[in-house]
Amino acid sequence: MKDELTPRFIESLQRNNDQIREDRARTIGEDSELIYRRKVEDIELKIKRLEREQEGLIDISPLDKNSLTFVDFNPEAFVQKDMELSLTIRNLNIQLEVSQKRFEYLFGKIF
Repeated sequence: MKDELTPRFIESLQRNNDQIREDRARTIGEDSELIYRRKVEDIELKIKRLEREQEGLIDISPLDKNSLTFVDFNPEAFVQKDMELSLTIRNLNIQLEVSQKRFEYLFGKIF
């Protein structure tokens, strides 16, 4: 027996309203879920990068292993930058938490 080819175009024209709505809803839902997930992951990545940058601020090691001279350290600039990074990280953590809860609510999946 040969498999019969199905006329996809004709079938598409014959779909009823509920089938069309279901297909559109599925497509919109999948796209939205994927984009939402990526945005939340972008926030996670920003947090990690800023935390690394913040840790890098406290590295005042010598210029090289044979040197006793430390990198020029400006306490005023250090405090200002550390506070800025701390606040940015805090805000991003709040944004991450809210976004993850909202994702779970909208898509019914644990993030």
